[in-house]
Amino acid sequence: MLRITTLYDNYVRSSLPGLRSGWGFSCFIEYDDKVVLFDTGADGQTLLDNAERLRIDLREVQVVALSHDHGDHTGGLTGFLTVNPSALIYLGRSFGPAVKGMVQSHGGRLMEVGSAMGLVPQIFTTGELGRGVKEQSLVLDVDARLVVITGCAHPGIVEIARFAKNEFGSDVYLVMGGFHLSGMPEKRVRSIAEELKEQGVQKAAPSHCTGDGAIAVFREVFGGGFAEGGVGKVIEL
Repeated sequence: MLRITTLYDNYVRSSLPGLRSGWGFSCFIEYDDKVVLFDTGADGQTLLDNAERLRIDLREVQVVALSHDHGDHTGGLTGFLTVNPSALIYLGRSFGPAVKGMVQSHGGRLMEVGSAMGLVPQIFTTGELGRGVKEQSLVLDVDARLVVITGCAHPGIVEIARFAKNEFGSDVYLVMGGFHLSGMPEKRVRSIAEELKEQGVQKAAPSHCTGDGAIAVFREVFGGGFAEGGVGKVIEL
């Protein structure tokens, strides 16, 4: 069984008291006996506090994958390492020395990512994609259906989904995370959402840097296949 809980996001989507929002993204992934943290948000204390309120034990995390070298995705890593210095940290080769040095100073273990590879059984990275901001996304294989999780989707959410489908040989069932569409004209956003559906994507849970206007378009285009993203939201497959 797959369970994805959003720990850090621009939005809080839970009635549980004490949860905090912040510009950034992080989600906690439980897939059978595997536990992966994708991104860490911008602030370690917010990450730790939200995890505690959601009754998530970050000491269980085996692997951390960082999408790209921006502070709203890496800023919580120091806080995470204070409670779990033994997790294996996967980050792109394009990362600068600051994050790498911080991991090493906490006694953490680093693995640099170039191309697509497996992290743990059924959970993969796309490897670094994009010509500008290089970014890795996660791909989860759930009974021959793919779940794609993006931090900001700087390389383009359509391009990332297409890469995942071609690389791993199955249709993408769900895309979730930041899609980097804030401020984009509605017509272009609608075209992107419709192109994802044409690729076979059935569900979308946009959040973080997608932008309120773009999220509204995705809600309209995907209809019953739309899911809200935000702190406290849980997706199970």
